Amino acid sequence: MKMSDPKIKDGTLVELTALGRDLRQEMFNLRLQQASSQLEKPARLRTLRKDIARVETRISQLRKKAS
Repeated sequence: MKMSDPKIKDGTLVELTALGRDLRQEMFNLRLQQASSQLEKPARLRTLRKDIARVETRISQLRKKAS
């Protein structure tokens, strides 16, 4: 997911918060799989971490703009 992705670029604060929560839930599930040695794609953890950072960055941009 890139910053130019419509989910991030055009999302509202509520939508982005929900997206961030979903990504964090997926990250949690993947960490559980990793702990039990069932994780098939370890690179997905890295991409998820970056996607979460992109969403959080956009949320902070929207909050700063609203102030």
